[in-house]
Amino acid sequence: MQRRQWNALAVATVLATLTAPAWAQGYPTKPIELQVPFAPGGTTDIVARVISEPLAKALGQPVVVINKPGGGGIVGAAETARAAPDGYKLGVATVSSTAANPAINPKTPYDPIKDFTPITNIAATPNIIAVNPNFPAKDYAGFVAELKKNPGKYSYASSGTGGIGHMLMELYKSLTGTFVTHIPYSGAGPALNGVVAGHVPIMFDNIPSAMPFIKAGQLVPIVVSAPQRLKELPNVPTFKEVGLEPVNRMAYYGILGPKGLPKEVVDKIAAGVKKAVDDPAARKKIEETGSIIIANSPEQFAAQIKAEFEIYKDVVVRQKLKLD
Repeated sequence: MQRRQWNALAVATVLATLTAPAWAQGYPTKPIELQVPFAPGGTTDIVARVISEPLAKALGQPVVVINKPGGGGIVGAAETARAAPDGYKLGVATVSSTAANPAINPKTPYDPIKDFTPITNIAATPNIIAVNPNFPAKDYAGFVAELKKNPGKYSYASSGTGGIGHMLMELYKSLTGTFVTHIPYSGAGPALNGVVAGHVPIMFDNIPSAMPFIKAGQLVPIVVSAPQRLKELPNVPTFKEVGLEPVNRMAYYGILGPKGLPKEVVDKIAAGVKKAVDDPAARKKIEETGSIIIANSPEQFAAQIKAEFEIYKDVVVRQKLKLD
C-alpha cells in the first residue's frame, strides 16, 4: 500500500516537472495585465503605458495597464505578490513600492525581497525638487536659505507616505537640518496637481511627471538627482553639485511578478522588454521624459531592489519615521 502511494506521488511529481516547462514555453497564450500601483498621471503610469504597446508586439499578446493605487504603492504591489505565478498578472516595480514604503511600514503585506520575482528594470529616472511659482525662492541657494530661515513654515507633497518623494525629502532634511511638513497624496498625479494649484508649495517628484508642468511654467525646478545636469534643465544643479551626493538617487521603473515565476516566463518577458525599448518610438517617448533606458537582467534588478531597501531602512531609523 505504501509502495503504491509512493509510486503515485513519484509519477505526479514527474508529470508536474514535465508539464511546467511545457506550459511556460508556450507563454503567453492570453492577455497580460500590467498593474501600476499608483493613480494615473504619475511617472510610473507614463512609463507603463509607453512600454505596454511595444511589449505586447514583442510577446504576441495584449498588455493591459491597470491602475491599482493606494498605500503609497502597497495596495497594487500586494495584489501582484498574491497573483498566481503564471506570468499573466505582473506589476510595475518602483522604489516606493519595493523599497521605501516597506522600509517605513512594518505591516506591509509582502516582503519586497522574498515575495516577488524581479524581471527587469525598464528605466531609471532622475528626481527633482520643484516649487510652485509663488514660492519666494527660484534657485537652490534661495530655496535652502528660505527653509532654514522659516523652519516649519512650509510643507511638501508626495505620492504617499513611504513613497520615494517622501523618503528622499526626509533624507534631504536629515542632511540639511531643515524642517518642512509632509503632505501625502494618493499618487504623484494628485500631488502634482496640489502643488500646481498652490495648495502645497513644494514637491520632490520624478522628472517625467514634473517636466510638463516645468515646461509650462507651472512649477519652478530647484535641484535634481541625476548623474549630471539634464540637458532640458541646464541651469538646475544636481544634488551632488550642492554637496548632497547621498540624495543624488534616481528612481527605477521595472517589471516583476509574484514569487515562483518560472524562469522561462521571466526570460521571455525580459527579452520582450529589451525588444520593446529598442522600438524607436517607445525609446524616444521614454527618453523624452528624462528617463534613461536600463533593461537589465533579473539578477541585476534583484540586487538593485535589495540595495535601495537597505538605504531607506536606514533613513527610517535616522529620521524616526512612522506612518502618518
